Amino acid sequence: MNHIWSSCVQFYKRTDRWLLFFCLACSVFSAFLLWGIYLSGYIKLRVFLVQLFATALGFFGACFLSGFDYRELAGLWKIYLPVAGGLVFLTYFIGKQRYSYIDDRAWLEIPFLGLSLQPSEILKLAFIFSFALHLEKVRESINQPRTLALLCAHGAVPTLMIVAQGDHGTAMVFVAIFASMLFTAGLHPGYILAAGGTAAAVSPLVWFFILDDDKRGRILTILNPELDPSGVGWQQSLGMTAIGSGQIFGRGFFSDDHYSVINAQDDFMFSYLAECIGFVGCVIVLGALFFIAIRTLTTGLRSEDHIGTYICTGVFAAIAWQI
Repeated sequence: MNHIWSSCVQFYKRTDRWLLFFCLACSVFSAFLLWGIYLSGYIKLRVFLVQLFATALGFFGACFLSGFDYRELAGLWKIYLPVAGGLVFLTYFIGKQRYSYIDDRAWLEIPFLGLSLQPSEILKLAFIFSFALHLEKVRESINQPRTLALLCAHGAVPTLMIVAQGDHGTAMVFVAIFASMLFTAGLHPGYILAAGGTAAAVSPLVWFFILDDDKRGRILTILNPELDPSGVGWQQSLGMTAIGSGQIFGRGFFSDDHYSVINAQDDFMFSYLAECIGFVGCVIVLGALFFIAIRTLTTGLRSEDHIGTYICTGVFAAIAWQI
């Protein structure tokens, strides 16, 4: 116990305290939001308690990992990358769906605890560390076709594994991480333009021959939620109504007059937040998240070596894209 406490103290002394404060503040605030949803009767108390436990676990995990050199962690990719990939592979056979995500089997149940694990989040970190090491080793030859092809293969394998789960949103995060780290490593602008042109050229083929009706409907509904208000656009419409009902300063957390959004504790948490604290509160929360993302990026730019820069860039891309 004394060793754990000593590690926490050392972590606090050498960490970026502003970044630590904003991360903890957002985590605690997320638990507070869940408490409000619990009091409204939409979730069980267990959801709130799990969030508190996850916050504490994340903090102590950060303390523990800070005791290791990130270069050494990157070098251990032969251990954690197969484990992370193996857990994702298991979801193809024993993966669980959540709520109405009928095409997404991305979770594994943890025996005896009644909790679930999303292996793609572990793979995300494993990919960032291993790809940073890969970029560091080929930094001088990154624009050579053979080197770039191997880097693309490194990025494609985990991305396609997530696509096979049906979790296309997380797959897009992997693409964002891959592209951001490549750009930071000095990829020639010509490759970027070529990739953009190729994406534009094949997008009609993807739209008509790869995406199914459900995926196309989701994309169209983002552009026009009223397109199918009783079907695909139903949740979008509920979320927009809840956001608008918060107006400037919100209705408060413990009001009895909240607008019901199904599964607001998950992907539509922002709609509940906006309803509670309004436009002003949303700006503050987004500002805090923006600070975390930018602080992560600037920390990487101040790194004493390239691999530190690449790791921070990958984490920045994961956070910023999801925000």
